[in-house]
Amino acid sequence: MSALLASSAAHLQAEVARAQAEGRLPSLAAGVLRDGRMVWTTTRGRRVRDGSADRPVIDTQYRIGSITKTFTAVLVMQLVDDGLVDLSEVVGRHVPEGPFADATLRSLLGHTAGLPAEPAGSWWERSRGVDYPRLAAAQAGAGRVHAAGERYHYSNLGYAVLGRVVENVRGRGWYETLRARVLQPLGMGRTTYHAAGTHAQGYSVESTTGILTTEPHQDTGAMAPAGQLWSTVGDLLGWLGFLADPDPAVLSQEAVAAMTTPHTADPDEHLSSAYGLGLRLCGPGPNVMVGHSGSMPGFLAGAYLDAERHTGAVVLANGAYGLDVEGLPRTLVDTVCEHEPYVLAEWTPNEQVEPATREILGRWYWGNAPFEMRIENGTLALRASGSHRVTTFRPAATDTWVGCSGYLAGETMHVLRRPDGTVSHLDIGTFCYTRVPYDPSVPVPGADDVGR
Repeated sequence: MSALLASSAAHLQAEVARAQAEGRLPSLAAGVLRDGRMVWTTTRGRRVRDGSADRPVIDTQYRIGSITKTFTAVLVMQLVDDGLVDLSEVVGRHVPEGPFADATLRSLLGHTAGLPAEPAGSWWERSRGVDYPRLAAAQAGAGRVHAAGERYHYSNLGYAVLGRVVENVRGRGWYETLRARVLQPLGMGRTTYHAAGTHAQGYSVESTTGILTTEPHQDTGAMAPAGQLWSTVGDLLGWLGFLADPDPAVLSQEAVAAMTTPHTADPDEHLSSAYGLGLRLCGPGPNVMVGHSGSMPGFLAGAYLDAERHTGAVVLANGAYGLDVEGLPRTLVDTVCEHEPYVLAEWTPNEQVEPATREILGRWYWGNAPFEMRIENGTLALRASGSHRVTTFRPAATDTWVGCSGYLAGETMHVLRRPDGTVSHLDIGTFCYTRVPYDPSVPVPGADDVGR
């Protein structure tokens, strides 16, 4: 199916065909999202399962590996929305069993707790899973590989712990909670714990012969919150659509904004990517891709969204290697946007402006530096003259605003008034903004020491 121009679809098809052929992937399914709807899908390869020479259909399930973590992160952020946990709390408050009880929820979401990448014991992705008490017992002798907060270190184990937090706080299993609070409300009926209906077999390819080796599909038990789920191109495109435009009945816009805010980065990636709370943010370039990739024995997956251009892409394959799970989604998004540039919504004039807002619009000076306060896209914005530097604000109380973005994000702006009630100046994090440079009627700190 395609809602794109035939020429755009042809370029996308060529990219997917190249990835499947050069990566020697038994099968590959891909799709593109634009403005919240699926606009293009395709499949390549004819080895979905043993004894089959058919192409996959777009509803074929693949294992999505660590994309599962994005779902676990949403479950944790739902706990925050509901006032049941705080991200600064330590795990031990909710999961008394097991080591690393002093790790905070935020550090586990962002992979900065210093936990080992993998749990102690046998290779968890290929081994039959155990319940959480046995998983925790196996970690009794494990220590941190980095000091807490020292650096980014990806940890599958950390997400097993987060899954247990969800279970203990909600009082029911991780997947049961996921199905009731996320999958069913969002209509993601083809995202399941075990393979269901039409699904692919996982394979690896012998490098010299091209012969396929069948890989196991294990139930990972307590490690499931890190990588258990199966899903389809259609469901994952819908998931990207949710991240672009959250349903408040599932998760607040503020929670998704926190998830998509960079919190840490891997120094080995040379600032080409960062990690939020359960979501990966990939550069380089002006357009950041938000999402996650994943792998399990015999499967590779990638789901990424360019929120600024309202375009996302999903790729799923039943091969163990050979697919750039971040690069191909970006290529698909860039290809669409090159051939069919994203058209910004029409600007429409404001119908009215509140008097308290109107009186702080216009030119302001920070010392001699000029700024302009204006309404942009319905939001109060302070922009430095001749610069792209801008901070947006939301009202908090009478004559009080809070920064939402930019250098002053989180800082409070106070509107200071003269005895007659007119606006004197702005105090933003102790910095004075005046209507004229170094307004002599405003007590600007240090002015008496250097003169005006």
